[in-house]
Amino acid sequence: MVVKIVTDSLGDIPAEVAREMGITIVPLDVHFGPQTFRDGIDLTAERFYDRLVQGKVFPTTTVPHLSVYVNAFDKLAEETEEILVITFSRRLGAGYAAALEAKGLMKRKCRLEVIDSEWVLMAQGLVVIAAAKAAKTGANIDKVVSLTRHNIPRADVRMVLDTLEYLSRGGRIGKARTFLSSVLRVNPVLGIRDGEVYPFAREHSRTRAIDYLYHFATGFSRIEGMAVEDATTPAEAEELVKRLRAQFPKETIYRTKVSPVAGVHVGPHVLAVSVLGDKR
Repeated sequence: MVVKIVTDSLGDIPAEVAREMGITIVPLDVHFGPQTFRDGIDLTAERFYDRLVQGKVFPTTTVPHLSVYVNAFDKLAEETEEILVITFSRRLGAGYAAALEAKGLMKRKCRLEVIDSEWVLMAQGLVVIAAAKAAKTGANIDKVVSLTRHNIPRADVRMVLDTLEYLSRGGRIGKARTFLSSVLRVNPVLGIRDGEVYPFAREHSRTRAIDYLYHFATGFSRIEGMAVEDATTPAEAEELVKRLRAQFPKETIYRTKVSPVAGVHVGPHVLAVSVLGDKR
């Protein structure tokens, strides 16, 4: 039987890619006051960012109830005896812990492994897609787990924000807190290091910050996957994709949106590049 791959909506995998690769995505929850929405199901990225910008209630996020994980796992256990769950970084939320707890509550027993990707956004997504590709070729769970652990340090992400307000309010600012004291108008470039948000650069214009993303991506060789994500600035994202395709004409470059759950913390003007490959 084929290994079934499960992840969460913080991986930002395009829906059509998830369907094609047989990836099950557990949606995290977004809360606007008493209203709760399932990421990507009850709330599209477009509707979310409109509400984020225009609304007066600041949203919050949580992992779903344990029953959501249990039901997803039990359903897949009817089809296979091997399931691999790849979660967003445990240092950024409770998804990893929830998946582990749900494993013990399953009614249908099968071998289920849970791995912390140590990433979010499409850095996580690219690791998951690589695992799903291996599973489709018939690799057993031991081989898929080994490949995934090999790929986690080969992934990376950089994102440009126009403000740290959302990260600060959402409590996910990590070491980027060092940028809060800046009195200059800067465009912070952030990434993930050791599973948490980490500051990499401060650029004094949006153009220079996007150039940083381009040079970050072109610093890789043997690229197995790349992704460009935006929230509300598709023209910027498409221009960056155009530049990257000129450099990497044969590589797959995914275009996707930063999910509402991530958007709560990074804001509406985020632009991100993720790569799975080997650094030069």
